[in-house]
Amino acid sequence: MIQQVKYLIVTTSNDLVRIAPNCIVYVASDGNYSTLVQTDGEMRMLSYQLGQIEKMIATQLGAEGNMFIRIGKSLIINRSYIYYINVPKQKLILSDIATFNHTVVASKEALKQLKELLEKEAK
Repeated sequence: MIQQVKYLIVTTSNDLVRIAPNCIVYVASDGNYSTLVQTDGEMRMLSYQLGQIEKMIATQLGAEGNMFIRIGKSLIINRSYIYYINVPKQKLILSDIATFNHTVVASKEALKQLKELLEKEAK
C-alpha cells in the first residue's frame, strides 16, 4: 500500500499554502500572526496565532504532527532539525547540516525541557 503524504494546508481569504511537513523548519509567533520558515529559506507570514497553527498541525497531520513540538510561548519547531541546544545562552540551532542553519532564541526553561525530552528519547 502506498503511504499518502500529508500536507499542512493553511488558507486565508486570498490564498492557500500547501506544504509538506518536512519542508517546515519552524513557526514563530509574531503577535496575532505567525512566521513559517521553510527549508528553502522562504519565510511566510500567516494570519494565524501559534495556538491556531498548533491545532491545524494536530488536525491535518495526525501522527505525523508529532514531528513538531511547541517550545515556550513563541515557537513550534520541527524536531527533525534540532541540531544544537545551549540552555544558558538560550540558543537553539535548527539545521539539516547541508543546506540550512537557523538560530532561534527560546526561554531557558523551554530549552531545558526540550533538552531533557531529547535525552530521555535517546536512552
